[in-house]
Amino acid sequence: MNTGLLHLHNALRWLILISLLVSIYQLYAKKDALKTSKILLISSHTTLLLGLYQYFFGPVGLKMIQAAGMGVAMKDATTRFWAVEHISSMLIAIVLITIGHISYKKTQNGSKTTIFYVIALLLIVLAMPWPFREGIGRPWFPGMAH
Repeated sequence: MNTGLLHLHNALRWLILISLLVSIYQLYAKKDALKTSKILLISSHTTLLLGLYQYFFGPVGLKMIQAAGMGVAMKDATTRFWAVEHISSMLIAIVLITIGHISYKKTQNGSKTTIFYVIALLLIVLAMPWPFREGIGRPWFPGMAH
């Protein structure tokens, strides 16, 4: 079950990235971005739920902290990434996406929403376990080898 949830979590990152980029473009071009913003909101919250499940019940995350202890976990770059950096950055990014979506829905002010989305995009890109990242890399697509 963990493998399937991890693959779904991995696949949804592409939906988030694409809908985030499309939303930013639409907001910048002053087009209606409500539909793509809603897709972004739903996919990011679904991914968050999958990620939280993996963090608390999967082999990466809380179990790494419990096994090594917080002091040791913070000294090891791989453990620190999975136990602290990835989840923290993604939580902040999803909060920004949520605030941006609500703001756009209420005010239709694209410039304010664009700022939230751009910051969220930067956080997501920096905290993703890209395949080329030593020790933490995950495949480009679910089920692929590194």
